[in-house]
Amino acid sequence: MIHVANVTQHYGIRPVLKNVNLTIPAGGLAAVIGPNGMGKSTLLGVIAGVLTPQYGYVDINGLRRKSSIEAELAIRRQVVYLPDRPWLPKNRTGREFLLGVGRLYDIPVERLIDHVERLLQLFELDKIGDSPIRTYSAGQQKKISLCSGLVTEAHILLLDEPFSGGLDPSGILALKHVLKRLAQDDATILMTTPVPELVDELADRLIILRDGEIAVQGTLHDLQRETGCTGPLSEVLERLIAPHTLENLERYFEGRQS
Repeated sequence: MIHVANVTQHYGIRPVLKNVNLTIPAGGLAAVIGPNGMGKSTLLGVIAGVLTPQYGYVDINGLRRKSSIEAELAIRRQVVYLPDRPWLPKNRTGREFLLGVGRLYDIPVERLIDHVERLLQLFELDKIGDSPIRTYSAGQQKKISLCSGLVTEAHILLLDEPFSGGLDPSGILALKHVLKRLAQDDATILMTTPVPELVDELADRLIILRDGEIAVQGTLHDLQRETGCTGPLSEVLERLIAPHTLENLERYFEGRQS
């Protein structure tokens, strides 16, 4: 279980997160949704321990982040965090990189070698798996970074915009099915996205972030009841976080005709 209590995060004088309280039960997939600049990546960074909030704290499976070296190491053994633009060892091959990450998580060698091979095949990287990562396209680098998160076999996955970064249709399809299967197998997945169409069929919990605060959270049915909208998630979000978008569109096209 992930528990976020009274978290406030500032960059300089501008508050990015404002007294955020959130509990993610073990198992399933939760998605943090909101426009750019609303604090999604910052929230995930705080949960991942990359950022230390000015106020509040994060507990993961009963262990408090950064409370002690022992607690932090115990958390890191069961959690993997994949930022939107992770660092990659460009002079290493994709296979070498994945094997190295797997060893950090103490995956038995035989299982690790097999898992790496299956991941390379799944994301259509098997033909370039033994080439340096610097030769990969942007989309292929996104795929190898996703593979590095999956190869850990961690029970808690924190994924910042995993469907972005030039991921092609086959990569999106593969990732959707992998995340859905992992969630069914009791993994806890928390991801961010600005695009609701990518998660409305995956997430069993939706967290809408607006101006650094949680506007509403729950299932799609909960959000529909909150807004009085029976349409898809994209329409629900229009009412929650972009109520003036259609008005602005009308003004834009009126301006073109004048």
